[in-house]
Amino acid sequence: MDKSKRVAMLSVAAAFAGAVSTAAIIGAPTEAHAGKVKCYGIAKAGENDCANKAGTHSCAGQSTVDFDGGEWKVAASDSACSEMGGKLEPFDGVNPVKS
Repeated sequence: MDKSKRVAMLSVAAAFAGAVSTAAIIGAPTEAHAGKVKCYGIAKAGENDCANKAGTHSCAGQSTVDFDGGEWKVAASDSACSEMGGKLEPFDGVNPVKS
C-alpha cells in the first residue's frame, strides 16, 4: 500500500473514531443529571445546559435567545420544571410564560 492510500485510510479512521466518541459524550447523561429531567424553555441566552433541539450547537452556554423552546436546563423533577414555567418536550418559538 502506498503512502498516500495509507494516510487517507488513517484519516478516515481518525474521523470515524472522533465522531463516535463525540456522539457518546453528547448522548451520555452526566452523573449529576441522573434522575433529573430536561426542562425546555427556561434557559436564558448563554445559560443552557447542553445541546439544543435544532442541533445548531452541542454545548452548554451556547444558546443565543432567552427562553427558546429548543434549549433546556436540568430540573430536579417534572413538577419542578412545571413550577419554573418550562415544558418537558422541546417546542418551537419562545416560551410565552417566561418572556
